Amino acid sequence: MTSPRRYSTPNVPSDAQPSESGLLGPIEVHAICQALGVRPTKTLGQNFVHDAGTVRRIVRDAGIGEGTQVIEVGPGLGSLTLGLLEAGAQVRAIEIDPVLARALPVTVAQRMPEAAERLHVINRDAVQINGLEDFEDDWPAPTHLVANLPYNVAVPLLLSMLESFPSLESALVMVQAEVADRLAAQPGSRTYGVPSVKAAWYGTTTRAGTIGRSVFWPVPNVDSALVELQRSKTPRGDTSLRLATFEVCDTAFSQRRKTLRAALKNWAGSAEAAQELCDRAGVDSSIRGEKLGIDDYVRLGSVLLEMRAEGKIHLPEQDRYAKERRAAGDLGGAPQESEQGGVEQPRA
Repeated sequence: MTSPRRYSTPNVPSDAQPSESGLLGPIEVHAICQALGVRPTKTLGQNFVHDAGTVRRIVRDAGIGEGTQVIEVGPGLGSLTLGLLEAGAQVRAIEIDPVLARALPVTVAQRMPEAAERLHVINRDAVQINGLEDFEDDWPAPTHLVANLPYNVAVPLLLSMLESFPSLESALVMVQAEVADRLAAQPGSRTYGVPSVKAAWYGTTTRAGTIGRSVFWPVPNVDSALVELQRSKTPRGDTSLRLATFEVCDTAFSQRRKTLRAALKNWAGSAEAAQELCDRAGVDSSIRGEKLGIDDYVRLGSVLLEMRAEGKIHLPEQDRYAKERRAAGDLGGAPQESEQGGVEQPRA
């Protein structure tokens, strides 16, 4: 049996001092990595925070306090996890790296033993988490998402968590600055696009500040920012409407320099069908998709369901939402009336 491979790490800054805060400083981050034989990888988007002030700022801005139910995606070595636990939260942490997933409870037990029972770690890919049943615990439903998201998959991770956990009231996540700008962008702006629309389905998104590169190890090659999403009190619709809305949005932005009529015509089957979709939704077909807000896209999604039920627009052969449609029992048309009367909603 071979021994774990050891990786060299860059020198610790000469002015670094052992952390007295209970959180992880540069010395602790390097020591844990060396002990585990861990070398941060770009594939998993691993950049570990080692600044206690930054961690506490994130926890404070997220509104975390005694008893707050938190989901953290990609806890890594536990820098943010310790900050959340320090504030009194119960933390469900999802870590894809098996070595880090096993090590995190040990780190917490050593540095903050009184908080060990308030941490629950699962070794899974976060985008494959479907809900509370995947955690197999009896804690209350989570209300806050707080995370340093891997930059290469930040948007799908955020959307996946919001969809899988309807109980989430807010999310405060650290992402690449460019991604933060896109998520928080408003219609008509240069950075407005698919992430902006899909985040708006769930609530109001704002850019919540910048994060310096020097608080990470290894130092990233891009700037970082915090983005906050406050979930809307009233859901915009069911799974069928969400998927229809997202499908129209994807199509409109796939050719963002074209008018809606031109961008949608091949997908809809004809220019006439695209025009009817826009007319029935009360949307000007001569403008570009980047000018439409979430309410416009929701109306287009609602009319799309009606036109599918009427046989006027068919599901695309390459349906990127096929798996979600099947899981929801959704055939892509309008909700059908049940035998007992009333509208039968898709299964979640």
